[in-house]
Amino acid sequence: MAKETNAALQKQVIYSVYVRNHTPEGTFAAVAGDLDRIRALGTDIIWFMPIHPIGIVGKKGTLGCPYANRDYRSVNTEYGTLDDFKALVGEIHARGMKCMIDVVYNHTSPDSTLFREHPEWFYHGADGRPGNKIGDWADVIDLDYGKRELWDYQIESLVMWAGIVDGFRCDVASFVPLEFWLEARAAVEKVNPDCIWLAETVHQSYGCYARRQGIYSALDYDEFEAFDIEYEYDVREAFDKYLRGEIVLSHYLDMLNFQEAVYPANYNKLRFLENHDQPRICSFVERESNLVNYTAFLYFLKGTTLIYAGQEFENSHLPSLFEREPIDRDTGRNISALLARLHGIKRRFGCADYFVASADDEHNIAVLERGGDGKRFFGVFSLRSECAEVKIEAPDGEYENLIDSSRVTVKDSRIRSDGRPIIFEA
Repeated sequence: MAKETNAALQKQVIYSVYVRNHTPEGTFAAVAGDLDRIRALGTDIIWFMPIHPIGIVGKKGTLGCPYANRDYRSVNTEYGTLDDFKALVGEIHARGMKCMIDVVYNHTSPDSTLFREHPEWFYHGADGRPGNKIGDWADVIDLDYGKRELWDYQIESLVMWAGIVDGFRCDVASFVPLEFWLEARAAVEKVNPDCIWLAETVHQSYGCYARRQGIYSALDYDEFEAFDIEYEYDVREAFDKYLRGEIVLSHYLDMLNFQEAVYPANYNKLRFLENHDQPRICSFVERESNLVNYTAFLYFLKGTTLIYAGQEFENSHLPSLFEREPIDRDTGRNISALLARLHGIKRRFGCADYFVASADDEHNIAVLERGGDGKRFFGVFSLRSECAEVKIEAPDGEYENLIDSSRVTVKDSRIRSDGRPIIFEA
């Protein structure tokens, strides 16, 4: 991990916003009107999915994909002007939150400003035509980081934005040379020494496949040299298998324990139940009591927490990236108060502390422990809302459940789960 990383990021919550679908208006100004509600959830950082103009050539759907970037140095006029965005950032800062933007540096749209001006900076296939090395991304063409001039242009763009925002979420960062990110970070630091760097690493199977094809894909371990936070895609496939009933809970939790063993002591993973690329958690978990357990489990995990807009309203439908589909806020379900409460608990945890996970596979109950600097926290999460006694390595005694202020008892190194999530300090 970057030596400059702020350890407090492990205690923070990021809220992901897609401007097009966040409100019926789909504008920067409309998002500004929702900031007080977002802050009340316990949000520390707002991450805006790409705000740049979208390519037209080969576009997906009616409106195109925001990850088909047409111009790195301007904003999508669908959302407003650059001054509108700057005003929005000012409102975010006024509420004590920070702002990150999505930067897509692996590729652009085929009709991007960069391709028009510098076609030599792009990857060309065996047929001599621009394209992409992997995937079915028909609406984008890959950049070629073998060109030094491209590095200079991209870093200049980051420096420009670093004077406006507080950080960058870097799309498919694993496919861009680590050396570029290190150089970019050093340049941005001169403008904004507190800039936050979040890497979208790739799924374990995807990265392995790319390397087998001779395509550059940085290892998650190495990415920590340049980034403060990185995606947990190295374990996500195991989590998805558990959701589908293909593996037992302990298999997934063993992967979390393995992270603890192989990464630097201050590693920071982005923890999420859903995001714009993953199905809504409610498409798997329909029972609200189960969802409450999953959500509490999420906040207990070591790392920065991500909430994807609409998650608080228990949306089950994943909005299209390519159409206008405003978030449904009238679901009749709302866990906003729970998110705020869990954020308060999360702030009590240590930084770079130890983490241990075990499971009662029969009852689908996760038993977690984390601590350091004289603090020990325990979490018991019944992911199927089952009741059972489970083994726990906490001292015998009576404790306060920090989630709902109820009393819980540990006796003979066992605790009773009544189906509700438990977090306590021992």
